[in-house]
Amino acid sequence: MIKDYILLALKNVKNRGIRSWLTMLGIFIGIVALVSLISLGNGLQQAVTGQFSTLSADRLLVTNAETGFGPPGSTSIKKLTEHDLKIIESINGVKIAIPRLMRITKVEYEQEATYEFLGSLPNIKEKTQALYETFNLEAEKGRLFGSEDRGKIILGKHIAEEHFENIEIGKTLKISGKNFEVTGILKQTGTILNNAIFMNEEDMKDILEIKDEIDTIAVQVKDIKKVKETSEAITKELRKDRREKEGEESFSVQTPLQTLSSVNTMLSIINIIVSGIAAISLIVGGIGIANTMYTSVLERTKDIGIMKAIGAQNKDILMIFIIESALLGLAGGIMGTIFGIALSYGISYLVSTATSAVNIEVTISIPLIIIAPTFALLMGLLSGIIPAIQASKLKPVEALGR
Repeated sequence: MIKDYILLALKNVKNRGIRSWLTMLGIFIGIVALVSLISLGNGLQQAVTGQFSTLSADRLLVTNAETGFGPPGSTSIKKLTEHDLKIIESINGVKIAIPRLMRITKVEYEQEATYEFLGSLPNIKEKTQALYETFNLEAEKGRLFGSEDRGKIILGKHIAEEHFENIEIGKTLKISGKNFEVTGILKQTGTILNNAIFMNEEDMKDILEIKDEIDTIAVQVKDIKKVKETSEAITKELRKDRREKEGEESFSVQTPLQTLSSVNTMLSIINIIVSGIAAISLIVGGIGIANTMYTSVLERTKDIGIMKAIGAQNKDILMIFIIESALLGLAGGIMGTIFGIALSYGISYLVSTATSAVNIEVTISIPLIIIAPTFALLMGLLSGIIPAIQASKLKPVEALGR
C-alpha cells in the first residue's frame, strides 16, 4: 500500500512539472547554504588549528593588550619593553624568552611598492635557533641567517612567489628606504608566516626607528608540566611591576592552547549564526511547499471527490498529500546537499589559489550528509500536514460539486 502511495505521489509531482521545481528551490537553496557553510566552517576551524600546531605546548606568548585594529603593538596603551623582558627572564621556570617585533612597512622591488608584514629575529644565537624550532622554519632555497647577519632578509614562500615574481636568492629589496639582500626563502608552513619577511632585530629597529619597544615575547618553560604555574608567575610579576590591578592588565599571557580555545569558541559561534541564517531559507522553502500543497488541494478537489466516491478513505488522501510534500522536501534536500558540497570545494579551491596563508580543506561530515536531506524531508512533511488534513476532510459530494 505504501508503495502505491509513493508511486502516485511521484506521478503527481512529475505532472506539476516546473511548479514542483520552483517549490523545491527554497529547500534547495537552504540546504546548499547550510551544507556549504558548515563544511567550510569546519575546514576553517581545522585551518586555524593548524596555525597553532607549530607551537609546542611548553610555549607561552606575552603580548601587549591591544585597544584597536592594527599591527601587533601599534594600538596598545602601554607596550612591552626590555625591562619587561628582563623580569620574565628572571622568573623561575622560564627557560628562554624571545622578544619579537612585528610591523607592516613599505617594501620596494623593481620600482613597485607594496606594504608587507615584517618580523624580527633575535640578536642572540640561541634565541634565533629557538625561534626557528618553535615555528618549524626551514629554508627551501638559500639559508637561514644567524643572529650576527645584518642587511639580510628571509622571505616566506608565498610572498616570494606571488608578491615579488619568484625573486631569487641574492636579489635586493628596499625596505623603508634601505636595501636588504635575500639570503633565504622558507618552505611552505601552512601558516601566516608564508606572507612574512624576516630580518635582524637591530636592522628592524634602525629602519623603523623603534626604541625600547617589544610587540610580543615568546617564552619557553623549563617544565612542560608547569606551564600554567609559570604563566601565572609571569602575570603576577608584570602586574606587580606595572602596579596594575587584577583584570586590568595592559598585557596578556597565553598558551597556544588557550588562544586556540578562544578562537575555536568564536568560530563555533559564527558557525551557529550562519547556520541559523541558512535555516531561514529552509523555513521559506517550507512555506513554499505549504503554499504549493494548498494550491494542489484546490486544483484537485474533484479528483479527491472521485477517489473518495470509489472508496478512498480519509487516511488514503492524507497519506498521498503528505508523501508528495515530503518528496518535494527530500528531493530539494538531496540536490542541495550535492550542490552544497560542490560549492564548498569550489570556494576552498578559490581561497587556496588566492592565498597560501590559510589553507582551507573542506571537511565533509557523514552525519551532515545524512542530517541535511533528512531535515529537508521533515520540513517538507511538516509543511504538507495542514494541506493534507484539509484535503482528507473534503466530503465527496462537496468535492465533486466544485
